[in-house]
Amino acid sequence: MAVSPRSADATLLTPSMTASARSLAASLPELLVEAHQVANTVASGWHGRRRAGHGEDFWQFRPFQFGEPARRIDWRRSARDEGHLYVREQELENAHTVWMWADLSASMRFASRLSSATKRDRAVVLMIALAELLARSGERIGLLGHGRPIASRAAAERLAMTLSHLENDAARPVSSAVRRFHEVVLFGDLLDPPDVIEAELARLSGAGARVHLIQVMDPIEETFPFTGRTEFVDPETGGRLTAGRAEAWRSGYLAALARQRDLLTRATRRSGWSFLIHHTDKPAAEVLLSLHGRLAAGMAHTGVGGGAA
Repeated sequence: MAVSPRSADATLLTPSMTASARSLAASLPELLVEAHQVANTVASGWHGRRRAGHGEDFWQFRPFQFGEPARRIDWRRSARDEGHLYVREQELENAHTVWMWADLSASMRFASRLSSATKRDRAVVLMIALAELLARSGERIGLLGHGRPIASRAAAERLAMTLSHLENDAARPVSSAVRRFHEVVLFGDLLDPPDVIEAELARLSGAGARVHLIQVMDPIEETFPFTGRTEFVDPETGGRLTAGRAEAWRSGYLAALARQRDLLTRATRRSGWSFLIHHTDKPAAEVLLSLHGRLAAGMAHTGVGGGAA
């Protein structure tokens, strides 16, 4: 959100509070635990696709079966279990590539009295939980603009580690590694200027990717319930704007929000793309289940791997 209100209806985000707030790195251990809990809640409806085949990444050891070529035996592993022979299986390289990004800018640190979570923390939890579910399914996961995607059971933890080294106001990059059939999942309030959003989505579309937008909003941002004299503070610049009668601004604000939503809806009205809205006073598992359905549908339609990353 572009501004934070100084009003009894919302938590005021001032420069002093921002300066004294915990850094994202300090918050990540707690957020990682929450993300794993959310992932476990959703996991019952998430069907894994991992299976053995020709690939580079280790999947599992299994007992050697009579009739198999002896060259497939992993003698080092077999030596640890006298009397048994084991084969080292690699993961089949048909994993899809999913790039993710969560908005960490100052405007995402907003939380009203209606929610116990800031927009930033909820976006991070959703992203890490999705990474955990995708890792269990054998997909290849990457943080947009930061290195190569990986297919690993520890992908969610590695993503969290990368996040801990980013600036909280880091701009959202557009990675040159995005390819055709890759999935790109963006978490944020998505209140950027329309021309910025349209240009970014056009670049991703040009790369052949499928894009999934998750707009993370505080519930108070849906209704603009402020009345009387209210001071609004821009968390990005520290600029201040005072409304003598804030309720007079409500209709204009709601109309602007509706136009932004219409832009996002139209931009994602194409094959395999999606746009979801999540409010921070709702369970994180709700939107994650919906997102899973859209990702699964897109992956099933292609039936191909993620390609070179």
